[in-house]
Amino acid sequence: MAKRKLKNTQRLFFEAKNYLVGGVNSPVRSFCSLGGEPVLFKEGKGAYLVDYDNHRYLDYSLGWGAMILGHAYPGVIRQIKKSLSAGLGFGATHRSEVDLAKAICRAIPFVENLRFVNSGTEAVMSALRLARGYKRRDKIIKFTNSYHGHADFLLARAGSGLASLNIPTSAGVPRAFLKDTLVLPFGDAQLLEVTLRRFKHEIAAVLVEPVGGNYGVLPLDQEFLQETRKLTKKYSVFLIFDEVITGFRFRFGSLGDSQGITPDLVCLGKIIGGGLPIGAYGGSKEIMQNLAPLGKVYQASTFAGNPIVMNAGIATLEALKKESSGYQRSIALTSRLVYAMRKLEIPADLGLKIDFYGNMFSLRFKERRHFAELYRGLLKTGVYFAPSDFESNFVSFAHTQEQIDKTIVAFKHALTDL
Repeated sequence: MAKRKLKNTQRLFFEAKNYLVGGVNSPVRSFCSLGGEPVLFKEGKGAYLVDYDNHRYLDYSLGWGAMILGHAYPGVIRQIKKSLSAGLGFGATHRSEVDLAKAICRAIPFVENLRFVNSGTEAVMSALRLARGYKRRDKIIKFTNSYHGHADFLLARAGSGLASLNIPTSAGVPRAFLKDTLVLPFGDAQLLEVTLRRFKHEIAAVLVEPVGGNYGVLPLDQEFLQETRKLTKKYSVFLIFDEVITGFRFRFGSLGDSQGITPDLVCLGKIIGGGLPIGAYGGSKEIMQNLAPLGKVYQASTFAGNPIVMNAGIATLEALKKESSGYQRSIALTSRLVYAMRKLEIPADLGLKIDFYGNMFSLRFKERRHFAELYRGLLKTGVYFAPSDFESNFVSFAHTQEQIDKTIVAFKHALTDL
């Protein structure tokens, strides 16, 4: 198939590199692991993105998972336009802040109070500060292959042995910042208990993604999550669910709630902002009211609770609740796509692994160069996956069976070329 001409896109990326570091504002957008230059987009509509040369792409990145309704969902756009005339920000509490908080608390019953921030990173960072302040302990436990944002003390890779100290995975992060971050292998309940017992007076919280989304898709392990809840209660340690990706993804509410597992705190983001920057963390009043101005744990933000973002979130949750059948449809379409890809005759030496959960999926080859080759082949046919085999792909409410079948054909051709 002929390569798409990207003259305008390439021209803009060349200009971007003169003013933005690497031409991007987030590393994965640069296609650094794929080779060549990224595609730049000027608009999105439904399940499609359009580049600066007017080529359309079926989008499975969906703003890194934020666009569950698809791009430019009419109800969300109408609400944003309506709220613009009232002003861009007040630096004070307003009605839409209260309404979005109320909608989230009703959807996730154990959340009695919450606090809005501007990103998933801020939500996790703030929830951990709250846990440490409440428990008056410094150490936390996280798990291998889990990403919780770019706060310094979370940029650690797993070490060997019992909860070993870790080296930072980014330059500029002092080792001292990681001394209280313990990293354990996900799924090892026995080691988790040994670690909790050993540091029982030092650990404030265990932080976990119910379904992982930044090492490909790491499917739900209900048994381990239930055991983690049991152990954290036994040793009086907070359990924090990072549901920045999974919150409102598979159902109207949290994944933990659907599994009958209630954490002490939950972190949200992406979907609840309707595509605009947002984060939130919440829990019981007993815990949350340790935040300033009621308590001694300080956290503040100039832009938190921005009225435009709040109204986009309200419109999104209203649409998700009204069109709840979209959850089942997007999950069914994901299954159709994944099982069709798995049924193809794939040479064993490629070591292709396709993981999925609900309406999320990911692809991983034995050698990363094969992913790059497949990715370029898909772009030629107008299919846009997340530009890294460590990232997840998503199916939105806007995707159709016809589009899924088109993607299956594109995948087959790209695999054949590979």
